[in-house]
Amino acid sequence: MNRLNKLSWLIAVLFFLNVKSVTAQTKEDLTNGTAEITWLGMDFTQTKFIGAASQFKDAGEITNAEMRDRYATGWNQLFINEQKKYDVAKQVHRTEVKYAIDVTQKTNSGIKTDFFSNDPADYMRLDASKVEALVKKYDFQGKKGIGLMFFIEGMSKGQDQASAWVAYVNMDNKTVIMSKHLTGKAGGFGFKNYWAKAFYNILKDSDYKDWK
Repeated sequence: MNRLNKLSWLIAVLFFLNVKSVTAQTKEDLTNGTAEITWLGMDFTQTKFIGAASQFKDAGEITNAEMRDRYATGWNQLFINEQKKYDVAKQVHRTEVKYAIDVTQKTNSGIKTDFFSNDPADYMRLDASKVEALVKKYDFQGKKGIGLMFFIEGMSKGQDQASAWVAYVNMDNKTVIMSKHLTGKAGGFGFKNYWAKAFYNILKDSDYKDWK
């Protein structure tokens, strides 16, 4: 092999390795720890709150606008402000993760539907195929690689827990790599903290190595 051919071969190898690292977003890349993961936050576009939020004296009568602009935003912000507690990196077996909650925050800001329901059946309305459809039309704002997001589907005061679909997604082609339905027990003082505990417990069960 002459010098020119060696150089061409080396360039080709380096290009291949670079492309592989940039486009790493398969299940294998996720589970073997080679790919970076971006925390995208919690999507509340499908959420139904079952029961009366006014049962929480500190909250009073909560409106749809307050759920969208104050609480949904505040719950997502906890993952930024309290990263040691809401340790996403630990749950996904990484030393660190990227944060891009603006992806879900932008989508949440456009919510115009009613959050509140008295129908217990609204607590669990999603399934894997519906989550795939949601991801397929999601605006990831040009971000690439593997993202982790929660689709919060139900918050039941009667059951004292929240229901969510946890999804690892390929942001390049808007597909789901892995997903699982999880619930988290709520608890604590005040409306915000009470449900924050549920989302914290969902995060603790988001370890894909425990998924069957």
